[in-house]
Amino acid sequence: MDKRLLKIKIFYRRFYYIYFRVSILDLDELDIKILRELLKNARLSYRAIADKVGVAIGTVISRIKKMEKGNVIMGYSAILNHEELGYELTVITEITVSKGKLVEVEKEVAKIPNVCCVYDITGLTDAIVIAKFKDRKSLSDFTKNLLSLPYVERTNTHVVLTTVKEDFRII
Repeated sequence: MDKRLLKIKIFYRRFYYIYFRVSILDLDELDIKILRELLKNARLSYRAIADKVGVAIGTVISRIKKMEKGNVIMGYSAILNHEELGYELTVITEITVSKGKLVEVEKEVAKIPNVCCVYDITGLTDAIVIAKFKDRKSLSDFTKNLLSLPYVERTNTHVVLTTVKEDFRII
């Protein structure tokens, strides 16, 4: 590749990074208002959001596009009531991993369909997994599957008795 083209390519990468990353870190009150409206109802039209926050539609569109490009908004989805879908059991499982293979184990665990969250943590264990199940047999199979993974030394599973709050819509 020509040196000049390489310099141009590097310049645009830096520009993109600076423009989108720095500006995203500097979310203002209007961005926050728009995000709050989307968290309440992601199906709102741009016009409805503009009316609610008191700005022009074009402003809402450009702000949302900027936040999408900067990965502040990563997608849109429905909020499900898992209990109504038959997922009666929520568990929090601690995992202890050996031989520095934490990332590999976490990637494998994240692929399991019932897993909602995988967290790399500090403390006595290496990772926390939150998962939902329809019955005890599914939970038992999940636990046995975890223990059969290479480098998983042990697990400690906590069954949630009552969910007081489960809402990731914060800003």
